[in-house]
Amino acid sequence: MSFLISDANAQAAAAGAGSMSDPLFTLLPLVLFAVVFYFLLIRPQSKRQKEHKRMVDGLTKGDEVLTLGGIAGRVTDLGDNFVLVEIAEGTQVKVRRAAVDAVLPKGSLKDL
Repeated sequence: MSFLISDANAQAAAAGAGSMSDPLFTLLPLVLFAVVFYFLLIRPQSKRQKEHKRMVDGLTKGDEVLTLGGIAGRVTDLGDNFVLVEIAEGTQVKVRRAAVDAVLPKGSLKDL
């Protein structure tokens, strides 16, 4: 009967050696998913945030801007956190700097 026990130990050792490589193949799809997630979602979003911050930091008086709410106007005063935007003759609105969505080309607002 001792010859049966040694065969069982040999089978268990062979099965154990095969399972050592399984965690690598199990984690590989998760690692690939994380890499794809980073390059398709996280990296482009961080680039957009950097560009927006650069645009907001570069605002000057006289720039024609478009806010996130869709208000278009000309910058008349700049503060640390807020911008005063003239939307019509004599009408000014104070908005947060972060709410400025885009700087329009000069001459876009001919009515002001």
